[in-house]
Amino acid sequence: MRSTRTIHIVGVHAEGEVCDVIVGGVLDPRHCASMYEKLAYFRDEADETRQLLMQEPRGRSSQCMNMLLSPCDLQADAAFLTLESDEYPPMSGANTIATTTVLLETGIVPMQEPITELKLDTAAGLIGVTAACEAGKCKTVAFHNVPAFVYVLDLKVDVPGVGTVSVDIAWGGMHYVLVDASSVGLAINNGHGPKLIDMGEKIKAAVQKCYTPVHPQNPEIRGVTILEFTEPLQTTSDGSKVATNTVVVSPGRFDRSPCGTGTSARMAVLHARGELKEGETFYHKSIIGTQFTCTIRGTAKVGDYDAVLPTVKGRAWLTGFRQSMLDPTDSFPLGYRVGDHWPSSI
Repeated sequence: MRSTRTIHIVGVHAEGEVCDVIVGGVLDPRHCASMYEKLAYFRDEADETRQLLMQEPRGRSSQCMNMLLSPCDLQADAAFLTLESDEYPPMSGANTIATTTVLLETGIVPMQEPITELKLDTAAGLIGVTAACEAGKCKTVAFHNVPAFVYVLDLKVDVPGVGTVSVDIAWGGMHYVLVDASSVGLAINNGHGPKLIDMGEKIKAAVQKCYTPVHPQNPEIRGVTILEFTEPLQTTSDGSKVATNTVVVSPGRFDRSPCGTGTSARMAVLHARGELKEGETFYHKSIIGTQFTCTIRGTAKVGDYDAVLPTVKGRAWLTGFRQSMLDPTDSFPLGYRVGDHWPSSI
């Protein structure tokens, strides 16, 4: 076998979202002082691994990946960066659940039954994790996310070809545009799939031209890169709250899970509107019907913004093990994109 790269990967999905984990074959940039510096290094100087694995023929648009790295925070048990098709998000909830499951079920980090508690270093900050474990299986993973907060509610945005759309802008580990699907004549189901994607990308592009959120603790994290469609909050017979959402991930596809950072951003919006209180149980569902169990564990301040402390719980399953390689004669060392699956080609 001839290969100029050999990368070791554990396959895993979290509530339907493919969140594979790179466990070997990538050199750790130890000169970086923080995980955000590592994110910037891979984004600006060493993006070849993301392109190789995330684009065709090795990757596809409907997936993301994670890269295990050494932590910068001495409190952390492990660290990771998330790779998306078009970016390196500072934080990802489904990927936190998936990465924790891989760490524990492969023995990279020792599993303690019935509960394993970890701290994971991410580009958004230190994340606490509580995993329920039994017979060698990581049954559920609850991550205690960074504070989530709202920048603006009911921002009116002129969307070319659509009209004026009301959106909320919030941080949940990424900067989100949140839109009530019914406000643009849509519902969250597969039948409206292509229209949701097209509409979501149009609204996001319009927001990017008129509003730029800047994280108060890291001004390098700026601008919206992702959009979440929502449906109304319902109250169940036991007093719990439940709602459906779907997140449109660039370059134009749905997150298959309920989306952990999107859930956190939505919890901040619901709390700001008085619809979700601290300690209430909130079930957030995806477009394929999978579910996260969530709660607001407290409140905080981030700069001048009132914030909530979200905890989100879900499940992940290992799907296999593989090695990706790069033959030195391969014509596509950075992969490629074709317009039938990717809105733009390279």
